[in-house]
Order: sequence, then C-alpha cells, then structure tokens
Amino acid sequence: MKESNIRNKSFAFAIRIVKLYQYLCEHKKEFVLSKQLLRSGTSVGAMVREAEHAETKKDFVHKMAIAQKEINETIYWLELIAATDYIAKKEFESLYNDAVELIKILTTIIKNTKQNLITNH
Repeated sequence: MKESNIRNKSFAFAIRIVKLYQYLCEHKKEFVLSKQLLRSGTSVGAMVREAEHAETKKDFVHKMAIAQKEINETIYWLELIAATDYIAKKEFESLYNDAVELIKILTTIIKNTKQNLITNH
C-alpha cells in the first residue's frame, strides 16, 4: 500500500526535478548545482524501484534507506539553490514540501519493515 504510494510520489518528484534541472540549465545557465540536484532527486525513485524487487526484507530496508539518504541530499541541494537565488521561494517551498513528505514516508516504511523483521523472528 505505502510502497505504491512512495513509488508514485517519488516518480512524480523525479519529473519535477528533471523540469527544474532543465529550467536551471536553460534560463539560469547553472550546470553544476543543478546536475547534483538531478542525480540525487531522480535517484530516490530509482532506489524505490530497486527495492520493489529486493531479494530479502533486509535488502528492501537497505534500498529504502539509500532512497532516504538521496532525498535528504536532494533537500540540501534545493536549500542551496534557493539560498543562492536560483529559484523563487514559492518554487522552493513546493519542492521542499514534497521532499519532506517523501522522507517521512520512507522513514515510516523503513521503521515498519524493521519492526516486522524483529516481530517475525
């Protein structure tokens, strides 16, 4: 249930990140920070997809934890890009809120899966 929610939300977030990357390159001529943002922001959904076919529950937790680290890194790049005036406050807040929602969902999935691992042993 939550896994498909995270799948959809991380994919939608990746689309927004790609569009922001395109904007930053085309209109702001910013190529370094935007590339970092692109890598981490799209990596979240890729790791969620990898986790869908994890070999074990521990492998699932590991892949989701990587996605969690990637979204946290993405928040850093968003904050830096906003602090250096590459994007407006409104755009930053919208993307930031989506990123925080993703990190909360990922944290819940990891916590619940770890708890199920303990309970089932």
